[in-house]
Amino acid sequence: MRSRLPLVLFILMTSCSEKRAETLVNLKTDATFSLRYAQGFKVSYRGNAKLVVVGLPYPGARSGFQYLLVPRGEPIPENAQGARIISIPLQSIVCTSTSHIPLLDYLGESNKLTGFPSPDYISSENVRARIDSGFVQDMGIDNSMNLERLAVLNPDVVMGYTMTGDYGQFKKMEELGIPVVINAEYLEKHPLGRAEWIKFMSLFFNKEHEADSIFNMIEKSYLETKQQADSIRLKPTVLSGIVYGDAWFMPGGQNYASRLLRDAGCNYLWQDDHSHGFLELSFETVFERAHAADLWIGVGSNATLDDLQALDHRYTKFKPFVQRQVYTSDNKLGATGGSELLELGYLRPDIILKDLVKIAHPGLLPNYQLYFHRRLD
Repeated sequence: MRSRLPLVLFILMTSCSEKRAETLVNLKTDATFSLRYAQGFKVSYRGNAKLVVVGLPYPGARSGFQYLLVPRGEPIPENAQGARIISIPLQSIVCTSTSHIPLLDYLGESNKLTGFPSPDYISSENVRARIDSGFVQDMGIDNSMNLERLAVLNPDVVMGYTMTGDYGQFKKMEELGIPVVINAEYLEKHPLGRAEWIKFMSLFFNKEHEADSIFNMIEKSYLETKQQADSIRLKPTVLSGIVYGDAWFMPGGQNYASRLLRDAGCNYLWQDDHSHGFLELSFETVFERAHAADLWIGVGSNATLDDLQALDHRYTKFKPFVQRQVYTSDNKLGATGGSELLELGYLRPDIILKDLVKIAHPGLLPNYQLYFHRRLD
């Protein structure tokens, strides 16, 4: 189950035993399939078969994975060494991250989901209805998924992810004869790059054209909103994150969250930092630079200003706390408490961007209502 740690936007937020990816020969690129932002996967075609290469399945990986998608009933192409063979279109799938769920929803393939670790994290109304009707099995905790239950379910594919290169659990699944596909969307640096992974999911259902249309809509919405924000010269200063343990965690200057703030016309106070991960700073360092910030966006799971003050009374000394300009991203929760931001946010960065523009420049979107975010009272 991933409630998606890297997407805990403005919060906090193998050497697999795989072989080095072999290259299949005589493959051609389909002119109808293009990627404009996503860098983590590539697609090429050989007849009706598709070779999907995930080049960077986890941070620091020295090799990737290949998946050869072959239409049901057709022979496996020659020179398929090194590729995992998957029959398409999929008739069933087990996903392991809530961010996979909207990809199925938007493609009209939610009814193919048959299992998920800890389904309470899922917010999608379509999938919740399937869960309530008993069509989606609870597979247990993500890093110790119930393999006996998985073997009985016998899905066409398990779509997984790994952040550390630990492929052990997935190897056990493959020993059961169940193909595992690694989805590495969270490594994309551009918000639209993460959204473009809907094209990755579409390959397994032969819905490339549908995915292209969906992505074009998202891209258009994102770029139009960014263009509006680009017209504003006065950019509010922004602080993010809170203290965990002994350090204040916040997005690095080249982080995905920082990119969204920049595109929303904000002056994120650490935007000149060169790191892509999260910074760990002392309270004093943060206070010195950000005590007079205009906005504070992203305060963990704190639901009210009183909650924030109860954690650390020093938070009350920040200008956005005093002026009640503190925002969280828990405005949309599923029926069982799952975060809709963590589920839908990767696919719909345009909605996140509109939220941020509305917070930073309310006059640009006068009729827009915040979706993922809300101001703390």
